[in-house]
Amino acid sequence: MADLIKNIAQKFKPVMVYALVGESGTGKSYRSKGLMEQYGIRAIIDDGLLIQDDKIIAGRSAKREKTYMGAVRVALFDDKEHRDSVAKILRKTHIKKILLIGTSEKMVTKIAMRLQLPQPQKIIHIEDISSAEDIEKAQKSRHVEGKHVIPVPSIEVKQKYPTIFSNSLHDLIGKSSFLFKNKKNKVTKMIEKSIVQPEFSKKGRIEISEAALTQMTMHCVSECSPDVKVKKISVKKDNRGYKLIVTIDVPFGTQLTGKVHKLQQYIIDKIESFTGILIEDVNIIIDKISMENRESKPKTSNDFGVKLKAPKK
Repeated sequence: MADLIKNIAQKFKPVMVYALVGESGTGKSYRSKGLMEQYGIRAIIDDGLLIQDDKIIAGRSAKREKTYMGAVRVALFDDKEHRDSVAKILRKTHIKKILLIGTSEKMVTKIAMRLQLPQPQKIIHIEDISSAEDIEKAQKSRHVEGKHVIPVPSIEVKQKYPTIFSNSLHDLIGKSSFLFKNKKNKVTKMIEKSIVQPEFSKKGRIEISEAALTQMTMHCVSECSPDVKVKKISVKKDNRGYKLIVTIDVPFGTQLTGKVHKLQQYIIDKIESFTGILIEDVNIIIDKISMENRESKPKTSNDFGVKLKAPKK
């Protein structure tokens, strides 16, 4: 009876979620297998694919997309049918541990949420397990040669994605060699990975300018809150994503908390859905409250220096 209860409890035990994050092209997929060996992880979510025991068991690869933006949407499981199909397989297979790969903490958090997984309990940054020289080499391979890695044997990729397959790569890893980037350990296992060259990498990368993001933000504001006047928009970018600072005037009598939070979320959802990029923060500064007297002459007051920060998803 005790064994039966233990087996049932083990069956319904929440999956342990790990995450590996780092900028695009820094060697995350290449390093993922060593990390999985280290923590005893058998499953991985990488660029839209669910991989278990070196087999692709669900999802579709972002590497087959013809555009960079399309690839980002696939990696983020933006399509409902795509994410639901992977979430269904995750529930069926009763995976105990899984590794999520993403370009930022926000990205892996969003992937976990969309696949109905717990939030990552341990997040590893690529800089923690890879040297600066190795990262630079990986970036050169990505940006100059257009090479990407899928962490499965070549036979899997050849069968499912023959048009993008380029070559196979064999690597030797040690049981604990990936915990410390400068520590050398005895080799214990040979693993195979696949090198692919997606269509979008052959055509070059698409970047979004600050001017384009500013225009999109203004359009979002006009759609969501036509009575709000945009005075200034600042765009900042770091390795986690984009940050927007929007300075606005609002009409007197506006329910600030509800309206501004709704506007923040609307901007985030629309821009991320349309472009595939990640919006880390939307900070809204209310500069003035505009008021009208009985003669309908506008007056302004700048007594409300309110700054609200977008809540983390």
